[in-house]
Amino acid sequence: MASSMVTMPVVARCAAQARSTKAARASAVKPVKATTLSARSSVARAAALRSQRRVTRAVRSVGQVMALDVDVPPQLEIDPNDPSSYTLGILGDLHIDPRDTADSLEGREHVKALLKGAPNPFLVSLGDLGESKDCTETKQLYSGTTPCFEFVREFLDGFEVPYDIVGGNHDLEGIDEFQTDEENLEAYLRILGKDTPQFCHEIAEKTLVVGMGSTSFRTAPYTSHEVSIDLEQIDWFENVITSHPASEGWKIFVFSHAPIIGSALRVLQENHVVNGCCWLNHNDAVQSKRFINIVRNNASIKGWFSGHFHLSHDYEDSITFPQGNNRGSCIFAQTGVMTSRSSRDGRRHTRFVRGNADGFEVCTVDHKKGGVLRLDATVTFEDNCIVDEESMGSGESACSTVVFAHKHEDYDHDKWFSAYVPSDGDGCQIIEPKGEVVKNEELEQVCWWHMKDGTTLGVHNGMIIEYDPSTLAPLGMVVSRDELKNRRVAVIDDEFGGNALVLYDDDTNKVTVVQPNEDGSYWRKVVRNKMHRMREMRRVAAAKKWIKEKHITDDTEPEVLSSYGPYTSTAGNVMGLSTRAINPKAKSLDKAQA
Repeated sequence: MASSMVTMPVVARCAAQARSTKAARASAVKPVKATTLSARSSVARAAALRSQRRVTRAVRSVGQVMALDVDVPPQLEIDPNDPSSYTLGILGDLHIDPRDTADSLEGREHVKALLKGAPNPFLVSLGDLGESKDCTETKQLYSGTTPCFEFVREFLDGFEVPYDIVGGNHDLEGIDEFQTDEENLEAYLRILGKDTPQFCHEIAEKTLVVGMGSTSFRTAPYTSHEVSIDLEQIDWFENVITSHPASEGWKIFVFSHAPIIGSALRVLQENHVVNGCCWLNHNDAVQSKRFINIVRNNASIKGWFSGHFHLSHDYEDSITFPQGNNRGSCIFAQTGVMTSRSSRDGRRHTRFVRGNADGFEVCTVDHKKGGVLRLDATVTFEDNCIVDEESMGSGESACSTVVFAHKHEDYDHDKWFSAYVPSDGDGCQIIEPKGEVVKNEELEQVCWWHMKDGTTLGVHNGMIIEYDPSTLAPLGMVVSRDELKNRRVAVIDDEFGGNALVLYDDDTNKVTVVQPNEDGSYWRKVVRNKMHRMREMRRVAAAKKWIKEKHITDDTEPEVLSSYGPYTSTAGNVMGLSTRAINPKAKSLDKAQA
């Protein structure tokens, strides 16, 4: 099979190319200064931004923001003969189904047409390659299997440009074909022509594309849909970034299946947040923070692209620009899906980036509109920019980056409610919480506060949510709607120098202490590994079939229960605990009555 996959050893490729070009480029490429960029991503300001017709902002190298009111945004001139020019096609979750390929093949033709003849074209797939269903009538999931990898390899080869892939949360899902994650990963790498889960390629002069892939499914301690980057990859990533600094003119685009904590991209509270699979290494309190710290400390990282959410680009926060909680010099961009079958909002989008030493443009390929290209944002690298000197202060007009967020009629909606992201000064913070903080009639309001131990909690959409203290990104659900309904929330002194979070109501004397987890966090890691859940469901199905065949003579449907372990209790002795079976499909009384 002819392949366009780049298969040089990952680190060697970046290092070798850097060495061979360093002397020639040292005097030709202007260093890019560190900066922060402007933003239009705040949920609180989304409505106001939608009403604006000219949205451009300049950001000074000292980090303050100054709005520019100009009618004509800059246009990048991409010269195909310029060695610094490049073109990127970025594919979101493919979820290929061999029974339904029309949208995928149509999308490929749209992207091929844009990449054909473009300078230094390169394609990146953000993973989740196959559909997580039985697509071959084998009673096995298609994703993560040999047939899936072979089909996707042929599909990606059909773009006829160099490409590489990062693994997603479904790409090691071949649990019947492979017994371990290591066996599944070996097949994934071998069939798709990769040496390692990560990659690094210099696609143009002083421009790197760097990707990291998930390596855990069966071994995930909680949900298997957490995108888990192993420690070896994270250490490798930090080394690649720090060895290609902005001071030497390097520009780096990063790719991962899920976004990182601190990116401020739109996320769905009802799905990825509460299930603990929203961010890279979501359940690892230490490693999950390393990514944003690397971004903050390295201005060479100019863009980070992710998929995972199956949401389109038609939201104000589908692209975020550094602001507020410090996102370095990096644009973060959500990447949509090609197929209607996989789309949460009906859109079918692919990302497209074109750039050179002067800057880059982030675009959307709209597959439902025949592959038309929409310009979403322009980023330019400048030594100086025009600002209002009286407002900025003397001697502080130097800018290294200017961002233009282009408005479009496609943004005029808010179909999907995103998770609230707190910010200092948003009017929702409770300073030094003591006693009652939320009344039962205020549970639909938004508020947040810091506990004495540094934990950040808040009430949003009728639930108590925990937020990361550094980035204020949502981490997970602490108290569900049914538990919080008709109750008040209080923060009290625990009489040992700390706080206790309690729920109570006016009609009874019952008080619930919301205990933190043993690791100090509060959000509940309740979603179990998918492999175990699937095997349990298969046993339930087998038991149901067996009892019907052997003992039931009419059309009565049997009730199949399951018992589980281990069992959690405050007791120090196993005696007295119940192992009574439960119905895993049973709904709570509150939901059943809703």
